[in-house]
Amino acid sequence: MPLLYRRRFSRGAKHLMLIGFGLVMLYPLLWMVSAAFKPEELIFREPGLWPSEVTLENFTEGWYSLKNSFGHYLWNSAVITALSVIANLVACSMAAYAFARLDFPFKKLWFALMLGSIMLPHHVTVVPQYIVFAKLEWINTIWPLILPKFLATDAFFIFLMVQFIRTLPRELDEAAAIDGAGYWRTYFRVIIPLCMPALATTGIFTFIWTWNDFFSQNLYLTKSDTLTASVALRQFLDGSGESSWGPMFAMSLISLAPIFGFFLAGQKYLIRGMATTGLK
Repeated sequence: MPLLYRRRFSRGAKHLMLIGFGLVMLYPLLWMVSAAFKPEELIFREPGLWPSEVTLENFTEGWYSLKNSFGHYLWNSAVITALSVIANLVACSMAAYAFARLDFPFKKLWFALMLGSIMLPHHVTVVPQYIVFAKLEWINTIWPLILPKFLATDAFFIFLMVQFIRTLPRELDEAAAIDGAGYWRTYFRVIIPLCMPALATTGIFTFIWTWNDFFSQNLYLTKSDTLTASVALRQFLDGSGESSWGPMFAMSLISLAPIFGFFLAGQKYLIRGMATTGLK
């Protein structure tokens, strides 16, 4: 077999293997989409992807079956997620600029401690944080979920942007200083415009992680009016066995739509940010 045909055969085999793995990974999502349009009594009776009967009753029932309409919980998620994205973009970019460009006492020590916090499991800090927020009477408010992000507690995004800023020539800062720009003006006029790929990566990951967050939101939000979409989905399940599977799958499908939309809108910047972050 000629070398050209062997290469084409090898490339085709790799593509078929990747497509097969992709279909296996997508099967749970496709099954959920199928279940959302099936009558509830057929969801587990017909395990196939193609429904024998299609209905939209799951969407109407799921939207209004809880204490508030599901749109109310989507709005709560949108508010918390939007504020979290803004907080991470502002706070983490400022901290990254300081670590990458400014000189201050014990800079390397603080940077090492910041990196060390990445290895600290989130569950280790849950109890002391909960006690603090309970003393402040912030339970069932959004403050425990967004205030830490305004304090640049997501070390991963700080490190990501530090690595990106280090790839920018320092001559740009020197040119800005010659023009009379201080640290703040250099940050806003030089660093931020050039960090759009890293900022987009931070924004996309923050959006996805915050929107999908269940543990923290379930911990701090217990009243029905304050629940987010991810926590409200749990209300469709009943430990006694009376669970509304159809409405839950339908609302889960609606909850996934913002994530897909946000990811597709920023995919170009996400790939560029991940490709360039970490280069020397």
